[in-house]
Amino acid sequence: MAQDWDYLDLPNIRATLIRQEDTILFNLIERAQFKRNLNVYQKGADFLAGTGVEDSFFNHLLYETESIHSKARRYTSPDEKPFCNKADLPSPTLPPLVIPADMKPLREIDVNLNKQILERYQQEVIPAICKDGDDGQYGSAAVCDIQTLQALSKRIHYGTFVAESKFRSKPEEYTRLIKAGDKQGIMDLLTNKEVEDRVIKRVQLKATAYGQEITDETSLVHGPAVSEEQLSHFKVNPESMGKLYRDIIIPLTKDVEVEYLMQRLEHV
Repeated sequence: MAQDWDYLDLPNIRATLIRQEDTILFNLIERAQFKRNLNVYQKGADFLAGTGVEDSFFNHLLYETESIHSKARRYTSPDEKPFCNKADLPSPTLPPLVIPADMKPLREIDVNLNKQILERYQQEVIPAICKDGDDGQYGSAAVCDIQTLQALSKRIHYGTFVAESKFRSKPEEYTRLIKAGDKQGIMDLLTNKEVEDRVIKRVQLKATAYGQEITDETSLVHGPAVSEEQLSHFKVNPESMGKLYRDIIIPLTKDVEVEYLMQRLEHV
């Protein structure tokens, strides 16, 4: 059965990216309720004694999760990339998706930045949203980590759809830069600072709304600037969420776009 793959329509791309903001923010809010729990990421942690788990609990659970999702053909979709080695995952149980011929580049060009995403998540995101320490909630923390990482990965690798749409809108300009191997020129052409600033502002406003303990009092979203004292009561800091998009999500998405476009002429 053919799938509806009208994903290159700009309004559809915009709607998808906006919806993914909600998913990412809610997942971060869920993770923020637990402490950093560094034992989750440590191979041979004491709490794993006698379990038969030789790797870290996080890596163990990540592999088990991605194995199940692989059977559901999750990683046959162009914007879904596994963190584990794809060759180590089981084959899909479901039949393959029927993808239109004009989507051939998205199907064949494989850009996977999950290694960078994982590193920056553990080194930058977790310290920004979670309190230091260990609360023993290892299972909950690891599950939240995996859900958040999958949401971040999907958002960042959706850059392949964005790149394909941009290429089709300006094929001559992109072709010239690709043939010249001009990665910086491609980056400059695909960058729209005004749009990026709007995304960051929208994410901060959403984090302000979603991160509050809702009462019958007026929301802070459209009110005056939020004080430091008020920020301390938020589930996640709205400024940190804006920084996440500005410093990690948007730059990595554009890296995906550039890497995709550099291979684009090989798949016509």
